[in-house]
Amino acid sequence: MDRGDRIISCYSNLLLSVSIGFLLFSVVSSQIPLGSKLTVEENNYWFSSNKDYAIGFLNFSDQYSFGVRFNAIYIPSSEHAAIWTAGWNVKVSSKAYFELSLTGEMILFDPAKGKIVWQSKTGNTSVESAVLLDDGNFVLLNRNKSAVWQSFESPSDTMLSGQSLSVGQSLRASSRGSLTSYYSLHMNVSGEMQLRWETSIIYWTVGGPKSAVRAILGSDGILQLLDQQSQAVWSVYGEDHNDSDVKFRFLRLDSDGNLRIYSWENNATSWRTVWQAIINQCDVFATCATNGICTLNASDSYVCWCPFRSTRDSNSECLIPYKPSCESGSSMILHEHMYLYGIYPPNNTVVQTNLQQCRSLCQKDPSCHAASFINNGTPQCHMMNSRYVGGQSDPSLGSVTFVKTCSDPIAVLPPPVPAPRKVSEKICVACLLEVAAASIVVFVMLQFSIGVYLFRRRKHMMQKSALPHIVPNATGCIVFSYSEIKDLTDNFKQQIGQNVFKGLLPDNRLVAVKDLNASIDERRFRAAVLKIGSIYHKNLLRLDGYCCESGRRLLVYELAKYGSVDKCLEEPRMCKRLTWRKRMDICLSVARAISYLHTGCREFISHGNLKCENVVLDDELEAKVSEFGLRTIQAEASSSGGLAETDVRDFGKVMVVLITGCQNADEACYWSYEKWVKAEKEMAMDQRIVVGADSEELERALRIAFWCLQGDERMRPSMGEVIKVLEGTLTVDPPPPPFAHNQQWPPDDESPSESYSAL
Repeated sequence: MDRGDRIISCYSNLLLSVSIGFLLFSVVSSQIPLGSKLTVEENNYWFSSNKDYAIGFLNFSDQYSFGVRFNAIYIPSSEHAAIWTAGWNVKVSSKAYFELSLTGEMILFDPAKGKIVWQSKTGNTSVESAVLLDDGNFVLLNRNKSAVWQSFESPSDTMLSGQSLSVGQSLRASSRGSLTSYYSLHMNVSGEMQLRWETSIIYWTVGGPKSAVRAILGSDGILQLLDQQSQAVWSVYGEDHNDSDVKFRFLRLDSDGNLRIYSWENNATSWRTVWQAIINQCDVFATCATNGICTLNASDSYVCWCPFRSTRDSNSECLIPYKPSCESGSSMILHEHMYLYGIYPPNNTVVQTNLQQCRSLCQKDPSCHAASFINNGTPQCHMMNSRYVGGQSDPSLGSVTFVKTCSDPIAVLPPPVPAPRKVSEKICVACLLEVAAASIVVFVMLQFSIGVYLFRRRKHMMQKSALPHIVPNATGCIVFSYSEIKDLTDNFKQQIGQNVFKGLLPDNRLVAVKDLNASIDERRFRAAVLKIGSIYHKNLLRLDGYCCESGRRLLVYELAKYGSVDKCLEEPRMCKRLTWRKRMDICLSVARAISYLHTGCREFISHGNLKCENVVLDDELEAKVSEFGLRTIQAEASSSGGLAETDVRDFGKVMVVLITGCQNADEACYWSYEKWVKAEKEMAMDQRIVVGADSEELERALRIAFWCLQGDERMRPSMGEVIKVLEGTLTVDPPPPPFAHNQQWPPDDESPSESYSAL
């Protein structure tokens, strides 16, 4: 530890001691003397002086843990959530006891196991008493009333308001039933807060590259990463932040691997989730463990299913149906919109190749059990060498998975059919009567069945003529008639944008219908729509269908929950959620989407009309670019010359609007460049952003935006270079004035990209 760190550590300890001192002033009567004891059988507790918290044994389905829980009078006993437990996942029997020994050590003893199952190892620290403070912190005190141990510095899976998680500390999720939990939350030395599975898989990260030293949940419901000067470098807001009706808040790493903020309001009956790190639970690594593939149902709850398990296999685990020793050869089963990853071991072999080569590589490799192909700008083949896999499946995923299976053996000849028995030729009258009666019954039932079938078929055809059966074809697009468009938009009742209307499909999916309001050749329109409908990228708005009838040309898109970025900037509540970090994330997402259109598709596609109105935010505030490729519908474009540079210029305008908050893009570009030239870049930033940007990141963002806006389109960077600059892996030089066309151009052997140098 260097001198600066020691000073900060001493300063933090001083503040902590002062805080604890003030709290102790009012809780002398709550001090717990040495030799005090709690048992499961007596069901006794120690309380904070305000009675909001209690410490004792906690019942978990006839197993017990020792810890601190809520105890406030207006919280029902069924909602007395645990906030700290001794040890991790330590369970004891009904005969166990907890003792603050005469030597100052906390001991948890279980007679059923005949041993001490947890101890604090504070026997040589001159402990004289303990106290449960009014903020929920359980503290051991020495004779000077200084804290020598405290639960806030040894967290389990929960952080209370005012509690910090410092570098090197972690939360660990409790186990789910008999399954051991591998989920943890870490503050690493790089100032990043990370969710991990085991130690090697990081599936969520915030913070960095500037060094945050601790995370803290404020009493106002804001989770922040603070630097050494206690300045916020990252923050996120609970839905009810600054709500005076909220009495308690806590942050917990739940057993499903997701990080959530909970709050308790006046007159509430249960804890309310006001924020969670990962909106789609299927994005949490190994959500289903080895019990299947994660997918969302109609109510957005996740379910685990096994797409490659034999119906005869009753094993609860969902394993790849392939063994390297199978003698009958192997075959590859295709699963679209699915992504798999190895769990045991949790690593994949990644190769940059195309789809067909990915399939071939896995089939030829005896150790390969499955392969997932993804193309988010770079085509990658992820090969798994284990039967133990996890993953997710969703129509929005552009990945394709090949699962290897042992081929079925050649069928054996069927057993010989036994010769028919000889029967008596004597006529049986009774038998004939029975046969005749049965025939009549069968005839009547057959007639009835035919009638029911014809009735149902007619009804089905009538329903089919009213609305289409919503199953996308191979290109992913549904063909609608104009009457169907009118039905699903309720006759264009709700307009949500320029020539854009809200609609509802029969399967209750919300869509946005755009009326192109233009005369476009039918063959060219259908060809262009089929091309656009076959494009999948997580940052491109999915095209669900279209209408091409009687001169009418309409497109049906998925509906993004929060609408366009320009409207979010105008609406105060949404604008507050667009923090500096979120705005930079939006810029990066848009850059990746445009880069994919330029270089990741089979053919170059220009957006042609990129602006904030065509960037929408979904329910996770993830940016998606809409109306891409409409240039190919509205006008022929035979080459990519100039079109890519136009998209780059328009992207620069989008960046400036997001940085400044000014909706007039041209005015914002001139004004922000003026501020930057005068070294007043902070003045160019939207003053509504609560937590300011890092100075270096703001400088980098403005520089790359002004390069994109260069009047000479040959000087503009590619979208690939823009992505690297925004990711921080490419430095960027100060740009020349962007609004005057520079006639001087470097020789052919000198590229303008030399202004960008790799780190």
